[in-house]
Amino acid sequence: MQLSATPYEERLTAPRSWWFISFLVGVSFALILLPFGTLPALGGLVGGTAAAAVVASSYGSPRIRVVGDSLIAGEAKIPVSALGASEVLDPEEARAWRTYKADVRAFLLLRAYIPRALRVEVTDPDDPTPYLYLSTREPEALAAAIEAARTAAKA
Repeated sequence: MQLSATPYEERLTAPRSWWFISFLVGVSFALILLPFGTLPALGGLVGGTAAAAVVASSYGSPRIRVVGDSLIAGEAKIPVSALGASEVLDPEEARAWRTYKADVRAFLLLRAYIPRALRVEVTDPDDPTPYLYLSTREPEALAAAIEAARTAAKA
């Protein structure tokens, strides 16, 4: 397998504020358990914070990668030869494609806390998916990596 000329990898991590909210969830558990004593309150603080952190971490765990001649986005893996034109979406256009412009057949790797996105057409006639909507912090770099992988695959 040949590596792409412009490698790309991004993890769609949750924002820092979510980690603070995880701590606040732990504090609320501690306050709920405070009438039962100090030790249960401490357990509530640790357990509630850990549980909320696991949820925040798992929600922010998807990766977008261009590896060799494939685009891997979360659970989806598609060869770049099956992809068409890429469109970089600013926050306003990304919101439109998440809402009223969305197609129910499209593959969406959506994270609302990431305002920009890349929309990539799927040109494979056997695939019913019309496009991929990928939330990304660097849509220009992702589009360049896909194009470089497509060029390298043709060579």
